[in-house]
Amino acid sequence: MTLLSVRGIVKTFPGVRALDGVDFDVEPGEVHCLLGQNGAGKSTLIKTLAGAHRPDGGEIFWQGEPVTLPSPVAALKIGIATMYQELDLVPGLSVADNIFLGRERATFGFTRISESRSKAAKLMARLGHPEIAPSTEVGKLSAAGQQLVSMARALAYDAKLLVMDEPTAALAGEEVDNLFRIVGELTAEGVAIVYISHRLEELRRIGHRVTVLKDGKTVSTGLDAKETPTSDLVALMAGRKVETVFGPRHQEHVDPDNEVLKVENLTTVGEFENVNFTVHAGEVVGIAGLVGSGRSELLETIFGARKQDTGSVSVDGEPVRPGSVSAAVKAGIGLAPEERKSQGLLLDLPVVHNVTLASLSKYATFGFTERGRELDDAGESLRRLDLRPADPHRIIRTLSGGNQQKAVLARWLVRGCRVLLLDEPTRGVDVGARAELYRLIEELAATGVAIVLVSSEIPEVLGLSDRVLVLREGRVLAEKPSAELTEAEVLDVILEGSAA
Repeated sequence: MTLLSVRGIVKTFPGVRALDGVDFDVEPGEVHCLLGQNGAGKSTLIKTLAGAHRPDGGEIFWQGEPVTLPSPVAALKIGIATMYQELDLVPGLSVADNIFLGRERATFGFTRISESRSKAAKLMARLGHPEIAPSTEVGKLSAAGQQLVSMARALAYDAKLLVMDEPTAALAGEEVDNLFRIVGELTAEGVAIVYISHRLEELRRIGHRVTVLKDGKTVSTGLDAKETPTSDLVALMAGRKVETVFGPRHQEHVDPDNEVLKVENLTTVGEFENVNFTVHAGEVVGIAGLVGSGRSELLETIFGARKQDTGSVSVDGEPVRPGSVSAAVKAGIGLAPEERKSQGLLLDLPVVHNVTLASLSKYATFGFTERGRELDDAGESLRRLDLRPADPHRIIRTLSGGNQQKAVLARWLVRGCRVLLLDEPTRGVDVGARAELYRLIEELAATGVAIVLVSSEIPEVLGLSDRVLVLREGRVLAEKPSAELTEAEVLDVILEGSAA
């Protein structure tokens, strides 16, 4: 019997028809992959399956019977658990408390803490990370550690259907292998997986069938995940043939006599040490390394969000005051952080205010903001980035992940920064939007901006960068022109610690 059937699902928000007739089936024990560009309706669909949204039309069938899912509790009761891309954890609570939140084990009103922690420890061990203690405060874990806690919570429900939204976005290679091992175990037990990812190679590894959404509609369903050509999947998602992946690097953009960013002996104890590199005008320097190697912490220190223990950062020969974001921004440094929702955006403000956030003084006259000029500048940047929908007054929380990322980049276009730090700029971004971001990075470099790029995807680092640093356990083990490195050589340095 088919486990889940979705027929003609419609969901409308003010001014937006997010779902406009979605159909697909999920069988027990299969990994059913859901593909689509940012804004195609994937997130709205999974929130509908999770009981977070009530559909305006269509039907959902569970094991052949029509069901309504008025709340997340109702979805969990019938056996649907959801792992969201943007983690819904409580940072101040422990690992065990997060896993069993809302289902606390209690006797006569007293929580059975030891039982909860014992079960949490078994779940973390099953996920291949027994070192994450159940008593650890979740807010102190890395992004990857928090993702693992979210997985453990989903596994704790003994669900018949598990929805995974970009589960590998914050995971390193070995952690991805662990996840896929768990997926294999679950499907062998008859559990069905609805799997959402922009990494098409993951679909080949674990997927069985594929459904493609575009503009809130199902454009194809039941495709073979391993046999359907990538070009066909991309064409279905984009509605057109998309040329991938990287354009040629234009070395003439790089001015070797114009050193914009200089990092000298930068050290933050416990994160990275003695990091040295420079970035010239028009140059893209890529940083490759595993999650936890100190990549994000390095960018945050350069941006002043962390204060180094030793070393210095200079822009155009002038030292930047350590530990001061305002000083870094004034010096011309911009950052697009890895966690855009929690670190880069004010979610309940409109797009225009998020875009001009770093440039407010530019629009202030005698204490009054020039709203017209602010709106014009924001609109110009948004049009350049092809934000969809192109409405600067729209609350930014309502945009898809890819369009939120574009808004973060638009902020630094308006500011006109000299140095742009990009931490996982294409995380959670579909293949069509990635091509646009790649083009934008090339355009910014052509105008003389010095760019530092961090990405977990080695082909992306090599394809976008002029020079590559390989970071392992907080140390730079290799620095070479990207043209002189292969993916295998970078992996050797990352995994083995041997110089390239």
